[in-house]
Amino acid sequence: MTSGPANAGPAELPPPGPGRLRLLGYNVRSLRDDRHALVRVIRACAPDVVCVQESPRYWRPQGQAAWLARRTGTVVLAGGGRTAAGPLLLGRPGVEVLAVHDRLLPKTRGLHARGFAGAVVRVAGSVPFSVTACHLSLDPAERYGQFELLLDQLRIAGPGVVAGDFNEHPDGPGWRLLAGRLQDGYVAAPWGGEFTSVPENPYQRIDAVFATPGVRVLACGVPHGLPGVTEADLRAATDHLPVLAVLELPTG
Repeated sequence: MTSGPANAGPAELPPPGPGRLRLLGYNVRSLRDDRHALVRVIRACAPDVVCVQESPRYWRPQGQAAWLARRTGTVVLAGGGRTAAGPLLLGRPGVEVLAVHDRLLPKTRGLHARGFAGAVVRVAGSVPFSVTACHLSLDPAERYGQFELLLDQLRIAGPGVVAGDFNEHPDGPGWRLLAGRLQDGYVAAPWGGEFTSVPENPYQRIDAVFATPGVRVLACGVPHGLPGVTEADLRAATDHLPVLAVLELPTG
């Protein structure tokens, strides 16, 4: 454990280009914290796609997802509410949705319902690719099965990206299963910070971006020091820290 952010590199990110995607993974804790701080963080990260975890799903879920999309300059691509049990995909206008693949997962009696928000999309200059937002179980046995289902989810399209709150550390069996088949973005191209929960929790890495071998990871990490992202906003927005990745997709 460490008492502060682990900075793996400068705040500069690779510039936009054909086939490049800026993707943000973020657990927003059902918008229960400072919504304005959350919006400022997302806008400053300027993502093409946002993989949201813990989108509100009980009280006006579609309306709250629409509020977050509107305030962040994005549109709803998939998930949200009860169709994916919390995960939500947002994207900037211009991200083309080719298919939606939301999925409710098998539920263990007495545990929370879980799901994947998934879509096949295309950005300028890229081939179609799948993107999945997930929030995995706190129960170890159920969670391992959900890691296995993530690998099935990635068979929807050729290249693919998964971002989420995995509720597991990198030395856990499910994380190792995924990292054995996919690229752990922070390991492949560390940038910014490593730990994804605020200091009071304490700092730990349980949120990540994974990519299939056909995707080139250019940078990935918590956006400490990114222009427009303040430490005060990061702490006020939610109890997780976002993971920002810049990816280069195959072009067609």
